[in-house]
Amino acid sequence: MRRVDRWMSGTRAGLLRHGEPLVVDLGFGASPSTTVEMFTRLRSLNPALRVHGLEIEPERVERARAAQRDGLSFGLGGFELDVSPAPTAVRLFNVLRQYREEDVEQIWSLLTSRLAPGGFVVEGTCDELGRRATWVTLERGGPVALTLSTHLATLGAPSDLAERLPKALIHRNVPGERIHAFFQAADAAWAQSTAVAPFGLRQRWRFMAARLKEGGWNLLDDAHRWRLGEVTVAWGDVAPGR
Repeated sequence: MRRVDRWMSGTRAGLLRHGEPLVVDLGFGASPSTTVEMFTRLRSLNPALRVHGLEIEPERVERARAAQRDGLSFGLGGFELDVSPAPTAVRLFNVLRQYREEDVEQIWSLLTSRLAPGGFVVEGTCDELGRRATWVTLERGGPVALTLSTHLATLGAPSDLAERLPKALIHRNVPGERIHAFFQAADAAWAQSTAVAPFGLRQRWRFMAARLKEGGWNLLDDAHRWRLGEVTVAWGDVAPGR
């Protein structure tokens, strides 16, 4: 979860720094600890920013309220995002994996319809240790990008991240699908990067990302993000559909 928080505070800082934005952590789970961590990180950008955790189970909300403080609150709620004001950002992790793939588009549409102007949703999945994470960024018009983020020291190949793809893509990593082609290209570039491996894993990841970009993949970030073990590709390059 720290990976997506770091991405939000790095790539969307301009949006979160102004006014009194509301950030919603939807489906924070049995413990509010990751919501508290997100609040601490994002509040450093803007002391007027507020974070509100939402859960559908009353018992979880009651436990979480012990962590409330100025700017951080918890309540009952789901995809309808019944909060005020409209949220500038919504984080939704490890939630949609419990739903059917055919439900995803409708849920995305509902979430984005509740956003404040210029707002965004990050919907994704991470492993238990937070070493591998992927997420889709959505705006009012729909999905715009897929981000991969990994702990490089434990990475065998970029395709290791396939097991943590968001629900919309997790069953699409098969021949003929764009996400499969992307991982094939990333693995090939990773294999070609062995020459720079002595300079460190960050340099190897940067080499891999640069080769992808040179190969025509529409990467939306640059070497500054790549050195963190991230890469963001335009949604149109990996969207489902043969």
